[in-house]
Amino acid sequence: MLPDVLTSGLDVVFCGSAVGTRSALAGAYYAGPGNRFWETLWRTGLTDRALDPGEYREVLRYGIGLTDVVKRRAGNDDQLREDDFDPAGLRQKMELLQPEILAFNGKRAAGSFLGKGVAYGMQETRIGGTQIWILPSTSGAARRYWDKGIWERLADEVRALRKRGPAPGS
Repeated sequence: MLPDVLTSGLDVVFCGSAVGTRSALAGAYYAGPGNRFWETLWRTGLTDRALDPGEYREVLRYGIGLTDVVKRRAGNDDQLREDDFDPAGLRQKMELLQPEILAFNGKRAAGSFLGKGVAYGMQETRIGGTQIWILPSTSGAARRYWDKGIWERLADEVRALRKRGPAPGS
C-alpha cells in the first residue's frame, strides 16, 4: 500500500478509508479517474494548482498530509471488512504528530474512527488539540453525496489557522 505522507506541524491531514484499487495500481493517492481530490484541493485554495496524483508527496509543501485508516489492504469501501480498519493506529499517529486538523475524506473512514452516525463538518471530538472534520468523499463512487461547500468551510478554517500562526508553546 502507499506510505503515509506525514510529518509534525501540518495544517491538515486528509484521511481516507483505504487506498483504492486504481490508486494502488498507480502507486499514488487518489488516482482513480473520477476522484475529485486533487481538483478540490486546488479549487478550494489549499494548493496553488491541481497536483497530479503522482505528485502526492508534494502536499507537504502546502502543510497537508495524507494517510488512511486501512494500511494493509487496498480496495473500495464496499470491499473492506471491519477488521481491516486500524483506528488505534491512526489515533497514535495523530497524537504523536499533532496536526491542526484531521479531515476524513468520507463517512466510512470517519465512522471507523468515531463510531457510527457521523455527520459532515467539524466535530466536537478532538484528539488533543487536533480538530476533526468529516468531508464528503471525493471518490467518483460517492458523487451523489458531493458537497463542495463543506470542503470550502474546511479550507476557510485552514486559512484562519495559518493567519493565527502556531499556538503558544508549539
